[in-house]
Amino acid sequence: CSFLIPVYLGIGSNQGNPEEQLQIALKSLPEVPDSRLVAVSSLYVSAPISPMEQADFLNAAVHMQTTLTPLSLLRHLQAIERAQGRQRSGPRWGPRPVDIDLLLYADQHINLPELRVPHPELSRRAFVLLPLQELDPALHIPGVGPVAALLPGVAEQRIRRLEPGG
Repeated sequence: CSFLIPVYLGIGSNQGNPEEQLQIALKSLPEVPDSRLVAVSSLYVSAPISPMEQADFLNAAVHMQTTLTPLSLLRHLQAIERAQGRQRSGPRWGPRPVDIDLLLYADQHINLPELRVPHPELSRRAFVLLPLQELDPALHIPGVGPVAALLPGVAEQRIRRLEPGG
């Protein structure tokens, strides 16, 4: 039995039917080999962090466990994105059908051209921090600090929890 590594993902969408896009992606995550889905946060509606005009995002955080290497896990997440029409050729921070970010991989620091963990923008984004805190109120970002201590710094960002059915 291989050791399962805790990982946290950020997932978002603001094209098509964002809630449907997230549900499709979430249904695909249990199919990632050598991994298991542990928990999914509530959905949150947030303003885009982008210089371009676009629709609000729907976001959530996901806790998984895996024996995959970080790059292997990333490849599987990108395959889920591509299956839903995600193209990485568009503008940075532009609209997208689905975006799945590997936010945390245990307490590791990863600095590769195609993957940086912890995600470099994580500590400055309410749409990541609030769902992560919901999943684990005591979660600590390696090299940064506890999620709870980071939340006051993003308090001005527009975000609200989507209530079921609304």
